[in-house]
Amino acid sequence: MLRHLRVTNFAILSDVSIEFAHGFNALTGETGAGKSLIVEAVNLLRGGRASADIPRAGAEQAVVEAIFEITDWIREPIRNILSDAGLPLGEECEDELLVRRVIHKGGRSRTYINGALTTASRLADMGGFLVDLSGQHQHQGLVDPKRHRAILDSFASNEKQLAQMKRAYEDFAAARTALQQLENDSQSRDERLDYLRFQLQELREAELCAGEGEELERERSVLASVDKLHAAAAECESQLYGADDSAVDRLNLAARALESSVALDPSLADCSQLVSEARTLAEEAARSIQNYVGNLDADPARLADIDDRLAHIRRLTRKHACTLDDLVAKVESLEGELHDLDNRDERVAELKAAMSNTEKVAKKTASTLRKRRKKAAGKLEGDVSPALAALGMPSATLFCNFENCELSAEGHDRVELLLAANTGETAKPLSRVASGGELSRIMLALKLVLRRADTVSSYVFDEVDTGIGGGIAEVVGQQIRQVANERQVLCVTHLPQIAAFADVHFHVSKSEAAGRTETCVTRLTEKQRLVETARMVGGVKVSAQAKAHAKAMLAAARS
Repeated sequence: MLRHLRVTNFAILSDVSIEFAHGFNALTGETGAGKSLIVEAVNLLRGGRASADIPRAGAEQAVVEAIFEITDWIREPIRNILSDAGLPLGEECEDELLVRRVIHKGGRSRTYINGALTTASRLADMGGFLVDLSGQHQHQGLVDPKRHRAILDSFASNEKQLAQMKRAYEDFAAARTALQQLENDSQSRDERLDYLRFQLQELREAELCAGEGEELERERSVLASVDKLHAAAAECESQLYGADDSAVDRLNLAARALESSVALDPSLADCSQLVSEARTLAEEAARSIQNYVGNLDADPARLADIDDRLAHIRRLTRKHACTLDDLVAKVESLEGELHDLDNRDERVAELKAAMSNTEKVAKKTASTLRKRRKKAAGKLEGDVSPALAALGMPSATLFCNFENCELSAEGHDRVELLLAANTGETAKPLSRVASGGELSRIMLALKLVLRRADTVSSYVFDEVDTGIGGGIAEVVGQQIRQVANERQVLCVTHLPQIAAFADVHFHVSKSEAAGRTETCVTRLTEKQRLVETARMVGGVKVSAQAKAHAKAMLAAARS
């Protein structure tokens, strides 16, 4: 719901802040005071188009800001839109949404959601869940045929069936796409087969192994350094064992010296043991070095083979722009693709069967969905008629028109709400209902019936009392009151019969200060509300009789 609205430098609204409440919010005041400007500002917050003459004279820009309280039934779609657009969820992402529109002279505007710059079209995607606006000259939401199917599904509680329909259609679409791709590839199939066979022959002949490059590099390093390794090993063996006064000879002397001393001091036993072990290890190391030297031979032919092999591997990895391990894996991938192309006819048959089966499931699911929609449509038509009759349109009839459309994730139904305003008339789309008074009542009746199904947080009624009065006006007030039990309502009205049912009453007035016209919005106290209602009943001069009438009207509305 719209909790806070601030409008600055917006025509005659220099700086207006309004704290709206849950339930029914009425806005009243003399013609030209600025009520419709407030509605226009709200329309901007739902992604409406900004006109070039909005900024107040002398101001470079107009600003409209709002805090929306996110209700449970719109939380998920709002979060999805924010997430898809990469917009921040905000510190109070579960409960609040901050929207700001800045309109510059000339009509250029900027849009911000939770402080992040975005587009008006993105706000419009979200605005349909935030605010639904209805009026004599502005009617969105329910008169948009694109929303009628979704409204009917919500009314019918088709969430489970829609999820099944989406899954069934996605399976069908995936099989169809795979088949189309395979059939589209048929023209280049032979060329692709030749290319695959050539690549596979080259890679198979290479007989590549994972990790082969590292192993060859290690072997090459040894063969290329035989002389250095031989010299180093021979020197090591000599120092350990072969030379006079070698390490083994010295360790032998040390071992004998300690062995004769252990009898004198047993605490030297551990040291004696360690020296003896060191002598043994030195002898083993010397023998290993001798074996190494004996097996270390220069092999120029093997070195040349390794260089050729490494050069071949490098050519292949550069050609395919990947690592050796990737090339080994690529062989398997190419073999799989070659197998699929060689067995294309079998694959086509498999995909055709899969597409046929998934299409049957999708169509069956769509048919089930249509039956539920048809049943819900009959109930909707029956529920709206009494509401229209109560609003002075006893002969009006609502119809849900069904047309076949291409199978999609929502089924194969195109749904549009039509209305025959009088007996014998042809049913017409809601957007083509000419009378402002009729349209206002039709919209109200639909909202009354659909208020639990319509996925919108707040309703704005801009002078929906056009063309009505008397007893019908009181019924309109009662029905708006019922709508406000489920959704927040902002209603601009000139009729006291309607305003009397409001939970909160705002008065919009204008005055002159320093040669400029200023609009002021005041939340009325009970006493002020009585005076304003009396003014609406009796005119500029509020008589005692008008006050008495207003008091009785407010009391009756409360009861």
